[in-house]
Amino acid sequence: MSTFFRELRISIVATVIFALLCSGVYPVVIWGLSQILFPRLANGSLVEGNDLTIVGSDLIAQGFSGAKYFHPRPSDAGTGYDATNSGASNLGPTSQKLIDTVKQNVADYRRENGLADNVPVPADAVTASASGLDPHISPENARLQAARVARERHLSPDAVNAAIQRATDRPLFGFLGGQPGVNVLRLNLALDGMTEHPQTTRKRNPSTDYVDYTDLKASGS
Repeated sequence: MSTFFRELRISIVATVIFALLCSGVYPVVIWGLSQILFPRLANGSLVEGNDLTIVGSDLIAQGFSGAKYFHPRPSDAGTGYDATNSGASNLGPTSQKLIDTVKQNVADYRRENGLADNVPVPADAVTASASGLDPHISPENARLQAARVARERHLSPDAVNAAIQRATDRPLFGFLGGQPGVNVLRLNLALDGMTEHPQTTRKRNPSTDYVDYTDLKASGS
């Protein structure tokens, strides 16, 4: 009996110690390191607008439908772009509903962007992602929308294409993380700043990495 109680005591002590280490000490250490080393990423990759208010996150898509905006991928998350109801349609490749939806999306995409009927349309422009919240579009998708956005904003195509390049996230070390993707929220926010403040240039804040605009006149340039 004494052996039983001794082993029970050892088991209880070990359980308490590992519970404190794994459920207390370890999470606190990881949280503290993340706040020190990369606070923006650790706090949701939030994006600030031109008035310094939080307008969204680099990680979650938002719906943009205006002609002057780049449009994200279609979304089946809830009623569309619902961050509380992430998900896909679960329709298979033989689903007639999916086939009809994609055909309609292709027709709408070509009409919105003034494309000929024989111009190939990127898959990400007409199909939803598995989460319905993919914040990126392919560079090809962005380039096909560029002429419309430039026309609506009265900007040069070169200026819009340069903004696309700045908003493009590339694979880590050139090969980790898949293909390059254009962050739609960052891109539209940058274009809003260019449209509203034509004498501004975009600069990167190294401490927070959010989109920041500095007036060239104020700097004497």
